[in-house]
Amino acid sequence: MKWSEISIHTTQEAVEPISNILHEAGASGVVIEDPFDLTKEREDVFGEIYQLNPDDYPEEGVIVKAYLPVNSFLGEAVDEIKEAINNLLLFDIDLGHNNITISEVNEEEWATAWKKYYNPVKISEKFTIVPTWETYEPVSSDELIIELDPGMAFGTGTHPTTVMSIQALERTVKNGDQIIDVGTGSGVLSIAGAMLGASKIEALDLDTVAVESAKINVKLNKVQEIVTVSQNNLLENIEGTVDIVVANILAEIILRFINDAARVLKPNGYFIVSGIINTKKQEVKDGLLKAGFLINEIMLMEDWVAIIARKK
Repeated sequence: MKWSEISIHTTQEAVEPISNILHEAGASGVVIEDPFDLTKEREDVFGEIYQLNPDDYPEEGVIVKAYLPVNSFLGEAVDEIKEAINNLLLFDIDLGHNNITISEVNEEEWATAWKKYYNPVKISEKFTIVPTWETYEPVSSDELIIELDPGMAFGTGTHPTTVMSIQALERTVKNGDQIIDVGTGSGVLSIAGAMLGASKIEALDLDTVAVESAKINVKLNKVQEIVTVSQNNLLENIEGTVDIVVANILAEIILRFINDAARVLKPNGYFIVSGIINTKKQEVKDGLLKAGFLINEIMLMEDWVAIIARKK
């Protein structure tokens, strides 16, 4: 089978929404080429384990690549992708160059192209993200290993928004807690919550591709007795109360369901929100305060923000 590589030259701010658009269009994996990765300083305590080739990266901006099968629907799919990306301007998302190119690759190139970008990465004091095809030996007895197959899901678990979400869970999850993970994507936050001692987690996503990939990753990590994955639009029709709601999605989406989060949280329950570009921080903070939340902590990593809020 032949595959078409679609390449979008954009900005770091637009990476996550464009990645979601590509997955919704049928892409089974996304490659992100961000030159910032070549120069950013990394804390030795977390020790990311990979080597990067500068030739694979643009001089400025970010390139997002995905792979679609070459068939009679390809032209229509590409047109829909372009339209959806341009519609991001309605949310004041900077698209940068917004150059889109298409090229053809063979089966072998498609199957392996993105794997060179994904190796074991220690993202916090406790967690290391490991791709399913890698052999990794823990460096300490209390290290927690999350196995992911990023070829099927949203992200590799190493984006700053995901890293901060997991670090926030480390600071808030207690044994026996019940959690709702809104917009679960690959399921990585639900898996982390289960490994931290939660007793019950509902992982929700509107996208059927994400739901299926999260189910696979949950089973890979043997937490299916704790994590239930299902299709749902944010917190619509969710009954009962939980200790933590976590959401790593766009700021604009977070603002839509802040009141619902307050509804399903127990008193003193935590609302962890990430996926917020720095320019949207104040807007989300104001929305949380208006809904009656207290701000426990604001976390910053690169141009991204995560907030740990608590219900009064």
